[in-house]
Amino acid sequence: MMNGLIADFTSHLREAIEVGKKTNFTNTDNSLMNVLICGLGGSGIGGTIISQLISEECQLPITVCKDYRIPSFVNQDTLVICCSYSGNTEETLEMYDQAYDKGAEIVIITSGGKFAEIATDKGHNMIQIKGGFPPRAAFGISFPQLFFVFHQYGLISDSFLLEIEGSIQLMDAEENAIQSEAKELAGKIYGTLPIIYTEAPMEGVAIRFRQQINENSKMLCWHSVIPEMNHNELVGWRTENKKLSVIVFRSKDEYYRNTARITKTKEIAGNYTSNINDVFAKGEGKIQQSLYLIHLGDWISYELSVLKEIDSVEVDVITGLKNMLAKLD
Repeated sequence: MMNGLIADFTSHLREAIEVGKKTNFTNTDNSLMNVLICGLGGSGIGGTIISQLISEECQLPITVCKDYRIPSFVNQDTLVICCSYSGNTEETLEMYDQAYDKGAEIVIITSGGKFAEIATDKGHNMIQIKGGFPPRAAFGISFPQLFFVFHQYGLISDSFLLEIEGSIQLMDAEENAIQSEAKELAGKIYGTLPIIYTEAPMEGVAIRFRQQINENSKMLCWHSVIPEMNHNELVGWRTENKKLSVIVFRSKDEYYRNTARITKTKEIAGNYTSNINDVFAKGEGKIQQSLYLIHLGDWISYELSVLKEIDSVEVDVITGLKNMLAKLD
């Protein structure tokens, strides 16, 4: 059941730390100049999130690719991180082939499948994690491994360990309150089209929430970031629509000008819907605040599935698409 997997989030984070600590990499002779993270869906969202969390520490540019084709800049001085929880994601496998042909330094994060076989056969550095979960429910196991990869290559310090451990303590202490808030928020946005707003540096967290509503709640929604949406989407607020709801992911560390923008955005949107909800992150630092909001968002998506009386785990339409693609030459 999805609720059990969400409840195990901090246990998954603890397990991830233990796995990461035990993994040793072979040093590369390449002079790394940039990083490409390849992955899709529940396996790929971690790349988007970590690229934002370490942007002020990592000195190399980080690109996240969620397609079949990799950028032309990739060469022997590129660190390519392939994330595929199942080990069989067809798009990521195609990106791997291209990166390998270009001589890139490749790391694989997977639970098994073809990617585990490739890593063993080709001698790539690999972090192998426990399998058997829906990829989106394995976020707590897979996401921290990205920090370990960056640390193994000397691109970030090990300070992330204390932040993740602090996140575990925070969420364990706040678990009842998190579930209570999630149930309340789900009740407010049930039967609506949710719109998720947040600051640009937390866009990955908003995307994760949107995707969880898509998969767990079987609902459409969209997200936009501030300040960018103030230059376009804001003009779209012109018609009263009681079927719209707004959730704003916020932090005490917001840039002060974005705080003013959020206040004005809520005022404008409030002319057309009264269903506007601030959700404040708890914790110290970006990692703790992000993990807190991710966990809260996961619970909201589950509570929506309860209200809709649907199976939060089922993703038959995605399975059907994959089966169709498997028949193509």
